[in-house]
Amino acid sequence: MATDRRSYTAEFKREAVRLMETSGKPVAQLARDLGVNDNNLYRWRSLYGSQPPRAAHGKVAEMEAELKRLRREVEVLRAERDILKKAMSIVSRSQP
Repeated sequence: MATDRRSYTAEFKREAVRLMETSGKPVAQLARDLGVNDNNLYRWRSLYGSQPPRAAHGKVAEMEAELKRLRREVEVLRAERDILKKAMSIVSRSQP
């Protein structure tokens, strides 16, 4: 039983890769929207993509910055908590 293979123009492939790199949508959703297999999109990205590893690198850098910010915030909150604990112990000692 023969299967029909769809062929896509190079322009379509380039546009799909551009959408993949800039839309921010998950690849699976973009593949469904375009009516192609998500494996095709990954293969096309390796052929036509401008910066395949950098797209993921941007998200990693963004997440690292967020992690750094959250760690600083946790440090400040712990310091504030410790100050309140000390203040409570001082106040409770002074009351008869």
